[in-house]
Amino acid sequence: MLKKLLFITLLILPLPGWSASVILVLGDSLSAAYGMEQKDGWVALLEQRLRDQRHDYTVVNASISGETTWGARNRVKSLLEKYRPAIVIIELGGNDGLRGLPLRDMRKNLESIVRASQAQHAQVLLVGMRLPPNYGNAYTEAFQDIYHQIANAHRIALVPFLLDGIGEDRQQFQSDGIHPSSASQSRLLDNVWPHLRLLLHAS
Repeated sequence: MLKKLLFITLLILPLPGWSASVILVLGDSLSAAYGMEQKDGWVALLEQRLRDQRHDYTVVNASISGETTWGARNRVKSLLEKYRPAIVIIELGGNDGLRGLPLRDMRKNLESIVRASQAQHAQVLLVGMRLPPNYGNAYTEAFQDIYHQIANAHRIALVPFLLDGIGEDRQQFQSDGIHPSSASQSRLLDNVWPHLRLLLHAS
């Protein structure tokens, strides 16, 4: 009787090896669905696309509006330990740039997040951003180059620019002119998807 009960219990309890792999999204307001319902953000659309295409992944959105690379650097260790992700998507740096923070610190923070993720055997997808031209050519170009430098140095995948295709179209943004509208979220996902898809097959 005891053996029978044990067998039934094992059938009911999910085994760790059967659980879906985790994609952890570590970002700022652009990934936190700022100004809209969570279900309309590109991260939620990603989870739906994964289901539709029968990819066995669970998406954990750990993005926070206003997040900086320093804030995420302080959070990443606990997030990695909790979720043990197979893939980490890093969409950060925009708030550092808009605040004019030192770019050397931004790079150090991003590289720390990348190294921590790789130490947990997660694949990393870095999502690049650009700044408005009013910040000056020297700063904006150096800011943009950081993403390429990190991707090359650590041999990780890179989305060159999350807002590619909508950056010059003000109608694609909310009234603040900074955050993409709900209607443009599918384009953001389309910018991320080709780079992420390659990691899905490798994870």
